[in-house]
Amino acid sequence: MNTLDVQKYGATEKKILIVDDYESERLLMVDTLTRAGYMQITQAENGFEAIGRFQGGGYDLVISDVMMPGMGGLELLKRIRKIDPITPVILITAHPETEVAVSAIKTGAVDFLPKPFKIEDLLFKVNIYLRERKILEEGPADRNIDFQEKLSELSRQSYIYDSIENSAGHNEEIFQKIVDLSLRVVDGSSCAILLVDREEGQFYPQIVKGEDEGVYRSVVIPQLRNLYEDVLTSGEAVMVHSDRHPLISPSVICAPLMIRNMNFGILVVRKKMNGSVFSDKDFHYIVSLTKRASLNLENKVLYESLYSSVVDTLKSLVASVQVRDHYTEEHSTRVMTLALRIGEKAGCSEEELECLKISAMLHDVGKIAIPDSILLKPDRLTFEEFTVIKTHPLIGENILKPISLFDRERKIIQHHHERWDGKGYPGGLSGKDIPFLSRILAVADSFDAMTNNRPYRNALSPEIALEELKKNRYTQFDGDVVDLFLPLFEKGNS
Repeated sequence: MNTLDVQKYGATEKKILIVDDYESERLLMVDTLTRAGYMQITQAENGFEAIGRFQGGGYDLVISDVMMPGMGGLELLKRIRKIDPITPVILITAHPETEVAVSAIKTGAVDFLPKPFKIEDLLFKVNIYLRERKILEEGPADRNIDFQEKLSELSRQSYIYDSIENSAGHNEEIFQKIVDLSLRVVDGSSCAILLVDREEGQFYPQIVKGEDEGVYRSVVIPQLRNLYEDVLTSGEAVMVHSDRHPLISPSVICAPLMIRNMNFGILVVRKKMNGSVFSDKDFHYIVSLTKRASLNLENKVLYESLYSSVVDTLKSLVASVQVRDHYTEEHSTRVMTLALRIGEKAGCSEEELECLKISAMLHDVGKIAIPDSILLKPDRLTFEEFTVIKTHPLIGENILKPISLFDRERKIIQHHHERWDGKGYPGGLSGKDIPFLSRILAVADSFDAMTNNRPYRNALSPEIALEELKKNRYTQFDGDVVDLFLPLFEKGNS
């Protein structure tokens, strides 16, 4: 879970109590939930300690082991129910199918985690039941069975939508997330995304995951071909139950994946063997998931197409500057390479690196408005001419301003000539008020400018340029960024 936009339902404020006599298991759960954005987590070693903590302050969710010395999870559950009948309690047990589990459900446990549990399952259940708790707190006082069922459905739908909306990365990564989500939401045993080649009439498994993954590719997929073709032809999902068909037993759901009303593949989910069949609600969840996923993928394709078109247009502007000043485009390419190396060493995210890449590539686009007499002058610039040159970051920012896709990049470009000491331009920003990626761009830009010939001076050696960067740490440049950059040009790294 990539925090699943936890702020949407106030997860950072939710209080969770974890009860387990094994410290290592408690710490694993604490670490997992903290990384997912849950910040208020309390621990207890047994039921007695847990009840004391629970009475001292309300909790939004309790996760407890069943078998503990003193007071176990079942007795803890009974006491919690007397204090607060709506706080969800998830029990962890090595035997979720026993009479103990049945008794716990009757007492009021909302769910189980089998030992050893999967981290993804823990996050899924915590997310679902905290959502239910929030809706319950805001819902009507009459909490009958029908209300509880609608509550459960609403929380799962919310989880599906948020999960899909927060899916990012390459198509392969998004497909993997869709498969993982499908398995969790309907408790499936296996799931696959099959892409279709209409010209060849073939289905190609893109992602396959689950208990029968080994035979899915070679046996199940070919044998169920007629079912897949029906789904593609109709454009509608189907649910099939069978206690006789070995490839369907006990239950299979197939749903189309579409972009612009064109089927490009299908999602296939199979129920766990020897278990109950998929319900109508399960079918509804998978249909909702595939429709949401299809919309998300369609938007991604449209965005990437628009993004690529805009980038190509802006690159043509840079190229038009290059026609006048051959140095500019080559300089931008070199600066982009250097900036990305610094960004990677700084631990920048993929999103930040992409932003840095675009910003570096376009950082001098504003020079399109600088007259040739200044841009190509073979001598040093006068004060007035330098004042004109100093306008190019703002011009570049204004060129990108109408394009909402590049809101962040235009700010990076606008401030890449700021100085750490506040003596830069155009805003006179200083220190950490300068965007971090602008500070990276400033170091890469300056190093490349120093180490390449210009009409008014010869290039400096890399050694001298590095000394200039060192000399200007925490005056012109962010010293931390310089320190990240210097090792890149140590002997053997350049």
